[in-house]
Amino acid sequence: SCADILAIAARDVVVLSGGPGFTVELGRRDGLLSKRWRVPGNLPAPNFSLNLLNWIFRKNNLTQTDMIALSGAHTVGFSHCSRFASRIVSSPPDPSIDPSYAAQLRQACPPNVDPRVAVNLDPTTPTTFDNAYFRNLAARRGLLASDQVLFTNPLSRPTVLSFAGNPSAFANSFAAAMVKLGRTGVKTGNAQGEIRRDCSAFN
Repeated sequence: SCADILAIAARDVVVLSGGPGFTVELGRRDGLLSKRWRVPGNLPAPNFSLNLLNWIFRKNNLTQTDMIALSGAHTVGFSHCSRFASRIVSSPPDPSIDPSYAAQLRQACPPNVDPRVAVNLDPTTPTTFDNAYFRNLAARRGLLASDQVLFTNPLSRPTVLSFAGNPSAFANSFAAAMVKLGRTGVKTGNAQGEIRRDCSAFN
């Protein structure tokens, strides 16, 4: 199914960029409903607080540790300027962001910047799946507010520091959380879904 292909591709991207391998359980069917309005409330927003992040993940039977580990996927990838602009132009400046990093971001994202411009989520090793994301948070160099809150909030900070100092702990927790995430919302049987012939359209 297309759902299985996406799950396998996600795992392979992690492995090819230096991250941990994990088992992808197969047998999903593809959904029969795809609506834009269903996305809000099911994916975290870039300005979410720790409580909102936990709420989103808890709905899918994922713990706070799972959520923090999965957030570590932001060690690769990028974000458009509009998703973090409020952090770098606010007055007074956002105290949770390193001033020199904020200056770099303002240079990359000047006023009226082309909306297609994007910035690496991890400014140190953007193409390597490692624990640099967590070291960045400890240095106040998290790009999104929903990233940096994991360090600024004392309830989640110990896990961030643990992952920052122990790459194996992060890798193991990430792999376990990905297996749990892969069991979320799985559709089986003809009544729940189909196996699409074209992943961009229903059969």
